[in-house]
Amino acid sequence: MLWVKSFHIIFITSWFAGLFYLPRIFVNLAMVAPQSIAERERLLLMARKLLRFTTLLAVPAMVLGLWLYLGYGIGRGSIWMQAKLAVVVLAIGYHHACSRILAKFIDNRNTRSHVWMRWFNEVPVLLLTVAVILVIVKPF
Repeated sequence: MLWVKSFHIIFITSWFAGLFYLPRIFVNLAMVAPQSIAERERLLLMARKLLRFTTLLAVPAMVLGLWLYLGYGIGRGSIWMQAKLAVVVLAIGYHHACSRILAKFIDNRNTRSHVWMRWFNEVPVLLLTVAVILVIVKPF
């Protein structure tokens, strides 16, 4: 079980690293001058690759989490785990929102400002903070 937990934490950390950085690329994309085509294309390439890699990291994080929950019964029936699972669903939704935002940048249809992107960038910090507190402190 400790191996499963260890790799779950490693993949969660890696997944969230991508969720922390991808919106920073969006901030730069929202600020790039229209005539800076090369810079825009470079940022789009970085964002595409990061999204793909981040998605590949999210899958084993979730599989290992389900293994801990279903296979070892960690947190089964507890309110803290139900709350953590809700946070995971929100993180998956955030990941999906990132892919939609990237699609808008690719199609040149983004209407969000860099300030909005900066606020959007804070969401995974809050999600991870809540998840860690729920798992470690188990407040309920």
